[in-house]
Amino acid sequence: MYLIKKKRVLCPSIFLMDVEAPRVAQYCQPGQFIIVRIDDQGERIPLTICDYDRDAGTITIVVQTIGASTKRMMDLQEGDSFHDFVGPLGKPSELITDDIDSIKDKKILFVAGGLGTAPVYPQVKWLHEHGIDADVIVGAKTKDLVILEDEMSAVAGNLYITTDDGSYGREGMVTKVIDDLVTNEGKHYDLCVSIGPMIMMKFCCLTTKKYEIPTIVSMNPIMVDGTGMCGACRLTVGDEVKFACIDGPEFDGFKVNFDEAMGRMRLYKTQEGEALLALEEGKTHHGGCGNCGGDK
Repeated sequence: MYLIKKKRVLCPSIFLMDVEAPRVAQYCQPGQFIIVRIDDQGERIPLTICDYDRDAGTITIVVQTIGASTKRMMDLQEGDSFHDFVGPLGKPSELITDDIDSIKDKKILFVAGGLGTAPVYPQVKWLHEHGIDADVIVGAKTKDLVILEDEMSAVAGNLYITTDDGSYGREGMVTKVIDDLVTNEGKHYDLCVSIGPMIMMKFCCLTTKKYEIPTIVSMNPIMVDGTGMCGACRLTVGDEVKFACIDGPEFDGFKVNFDEAMGRMRLYKTQEGEALLALEEGKTHHGGCGNCGGDK
């Protein structure tokens, strides 16, 4: 059992938890994710690691209440426990694994949309701890949905908050802020990391491509099973079939076929749609795990 050490409501539909998981905390890196189950009958839910404390042996997760399982998670309190807490899974951020000296020479921009602020934070924090300050754009629909502002402010070089309705910070989408920073404020960036809703990442990539800024995206929003067995996070990257959970979750945003991925995500929500995709995609529908039969 994995004890919930701390719980904090960030806004009406989003909450944060520190969970006691020493083995995960010992080995995890920014960009990776975990899978939780509330009980032995519970749904497997993949969640990106928001933060970790190796000394305390805790992992921080941020969850948005969407369906029945996340509503049950919302009802858990400090002192309750998760039945399963598996990880770290997925590959760490490229920024963590690349040569640190080459990273120090780059001007980096992070673009976080909504809940995407949670997986952006540990990467920005890691860079800050290594003497690298990155610019960060955090976008939300309204002021009430802006999360982790204080935490991000403490580690970002410059933090730009924008809301769709202009109720806080700048007004408009994150893409408008990118345009403003590059065109009107003379900013130059060598790399962009964009994490958030699929549609946001798509248009972020279209914007950064105009300015020839290489862009990394995290495809964690389309993960379901988290092990390559369900096929939900199958996507096309360039001319290759990839799976967000085992090959990612980060990919070259300019190569991701967002329209295909979003279409599959919508279709995969129904049993009939899942069966149709399995029929059409054959052995490439699954991740070749060797257990589910999808690679036979």
